[in-house]
Amino acid sequence: MRRSSPVPRSGAPERAGEDVPAPLVWTFDGPFETCLADAEDTLRRAVILVGDVSRVALLIDLSLPSLQARVRAGDAVQPGWGRFLEHIERCGFPASPRVRHLRSAGPLLTLVIAYRD
Repeated sequence: MRRSSPVPRSGAPERAGEDVPAPLVWTFDGPFETCLADAEDTLRRAVILVGDVSRVALLIDLSLPSLQARVRAGDAVQPGWGRFLEHIERCGFPASPRVRHLRSAGPLLTLVIAYRD
């Protein structure tokens, strides 16, 4: 079983105070619930890095072929997705993230965080 591992595709800075490149992009692959937990953790860290949740726009790309493979492997979408959305609300986001469903194979989740200076 593969453990999900966030892989920053844009060189995210190592500590706060440095210039933050825009947008920040991470990919997650593996069991659905693990990907959601890792994405939530990454999102929390990114908000801390950026400094204010009101400055953040969030997009999640979800690969439907990868999700289908995970469901065939026994993963369930609910209740994990519902918990993920609840945790995002607790972070202070004004709305649920935009989720773009991709028909192409690739990483299960791609988390894109854009922000205003």
